[in-house]
Amino acid sequence: MIVQTFAIASKDLRSELRTRYAVNALLMFVVTSVATILFALREDRVSTDVLSGMYWVVVFFSGTAGLSRIFVGEEERGTALTLRLIASSSAVYFGKLLFNCLQTILLVLAATVLYLIAFPEFVIRSAALFAATVFLGSLGFAAAATIIAAIVAKAQAKGTLYTVLSFPILAPLLLTVIQTTAMALDGAEFSAALGQFQILFGYICAVVGLSFILFDYIWKD
Repeated sequence: MIVQTFAIASKDLRSELRTRYAVNALLMFVVTSVATILFALREDRVSTDVLSGMYWVVVFFSGTAGLSRIFVGEEERGTALTLRLIASSSAVYFGKLLFNCLQTILLVLAATVLYLIAFPEFVIRSAALFAATVFLGSLGFAAAATIIAAIVAKAQAKGTLYTVLSFPILAPLLLTVIQTTAMALDGAEFSAALGQFQILFGYICAVVGLSFILFDYIWKD
């Protein structure tokens, strides 16, 4: 299964490097969102709580532009049936999850760089806390996005359904990472966010575990 998992992730990566559809969509949405926020704020100074909220809102809506098509593309190209025949459902799920993790980390890094350039108030005073938050937040976001994308690929209204399903599922994650990011910008100690990290770790385990159980029924239906 491990070989199949990395083979599927590698296939998606090579396909993305050829077309650059998801990467271009993600990056353009990030740039547009940050520019819009920058124009709206102008010279206004905002608190770290507001900056953290806007940061993850950009990540959330940018993710809907690219991550939602990871299974839709397979259905449109007619390669979904081939995947069902040659690979186990577990390998397909973890291969897609791995690829989505890479995309999400790229998305978060791009948003971070743009925020550091555009907003002088966005100063990371606790690097370890911020890095842990971004890493766990990216894993949680990718885990939820993967199973939601698998569900959306089976539906007729693919464009709107992803946002409708993703927000209630991602709301606990977003609230936690926004709070922890604000703590990192304020320079809080790493130990002060252990409770938030427990929530994030529990969220990731719950989403991945439930997705692993349900994916076989979703994928083969």
